[in-house]
Amino acid sequence: MTQQSKNSYWQQLKIAFQYMVPQLALTRLAGWFAEKQWGAVTHLAIKAFSAKYKINLQEAEKSEANQYASFNEFFIRPLKADARPINADQSAVCFPADGCISELGNIINGQLFQAKGHFFSLSDLLADDKKSAEAFENGKFVTTYLSPRDYHRVHMPCDGVLRKMVYVPGDLFSVNPFLAQHIPNLFARNERVICYFDTPFGAMVQILVGATITASISTVWAGVINPPRSGKVQQWEYPQDGASAVQLKKGEEMGAFRLGSTVINLFQADKIEFLPTLKATSAVNMGQAMTVSAAMQDSAA
Repeated sequence: MTQQSKNSYWQQLKIAFQYMVPQLALTRLAGWFAEKQWGAVTHLAIKAFSAKYKINLQEAEKSEANQYASFNEFFIRPLKADARPINADQSAVCFPADGCISELGNIINGQLFQAKGHFFSLSDLLADDKKSAEAFENGKFVTTYLSPRDYHRVHMPCDGVLRKMVYVPGDLFSVNPFLAQHIPNLFARNERVICYFDTPFGAMVQILVGATITASISTVWAGVINPPRSGKVQQWEYPQDGASAVQLKKGEEMGAFRLGSTVINLFQADKIEFLPTLKATSAVNMGQAMTVSAAMQDSAA
């Protein structure tokens, strides 16, 4: 067997495994383990995980493995105040999370580019909400993949007022770049939490996509969204002003993953322009600018 054949065989095996593995049972098991406070065992697991994925604990508020009571506490560790500077230009939109860009670009004919050879439907991604999908036709999207080594809290890319949150049940396929190239409609099939905001850049959607071993997704205004997993689409609407309004500033935390996954941002047509240096596989940090500022656009004109 040639090396190419061997590689192809292992790739096919990886893809087949994703379809065969009991996704929910594995995710529940991971969630159970991650919540356990087992002292030295937990600290050993954190040290092994940190070494394997080359995690820089020195940028975290708690820089020693034995300071964390559970694996989940470690995984959603807050960073030191100066670890992720937020781009101060109010005309620039920032990345909501650490990770790398899976893809970014234009929404054309209701389709988003997933990976080589694969597109997926905006309407499917938004749980068949055709009205919302129409509002983002010809807009832009960016997909940020969070690997196990990344900081797993998610922040606001710009100022925003929450209008609606939708929980969508679904599969729990892994969302790493390899599988994004081989599992059709991946992000529109997986479990996800869709957050709609009004912003200075028009309507903006921030979607937290679940995955295998992503035991839960939380938001700062609602706490843990899943589990439980009802198997039904759930929707919450929020007032735009008053004491109950959820108003978040650029760079403020809005949610977190218990184990890794993906964030997708949607913007309406003619509202933003991505920095020309950004491309698929670009490594990014939360707070880093993703768009050209108004001053840069004016100078280019």
